[in-house]
Amino acid sequence: MVESSFDFTAFTAVNHLWPSFVERLGTTRSQQAVRQALDLQSMHGKEGTVPVLFIETCGIALASSVLLREQTGLNAHGNGMVLILSKRAQELQLIWG
Repeated sequence: MVESSFDFTAFTAVNHLWPSFVERLGTTRSQQAVRQALDLQSMHGKEGTVPVLFIETCGIALASSVLLREQTGLNAHGNGMVLILSKRAQELQLIWG
C-alpha cells in the first residue's frame, strides 16, 4: 500500500463534524463508515497510522499519526481512533470508533 503525504495545517480541529455526519447519514450508516475505516487500519495500517474518513464522500485513507500531531496537535495514538475530515470546510475531528 502506498502512503501519501497530506497537509493538515490548513485544517481546523472542531467538535461538530461527527454530529453533523450522523445527522446527514443516520446512525447506522455513520457507524458503518467508521467500522470500514477501522477495518482498513486493521488490514493495512501500522502503529504510526490513523484511519481517515472523508465525510463528503465516505472515502477512507490512512494518514501518519505523527504528522497529524505535528501539524494539528491532535494525538491519535491508540487503537480505535478515527480522524473524520471535511475537505470542503477544512475541518477535522478525532473520534473513538
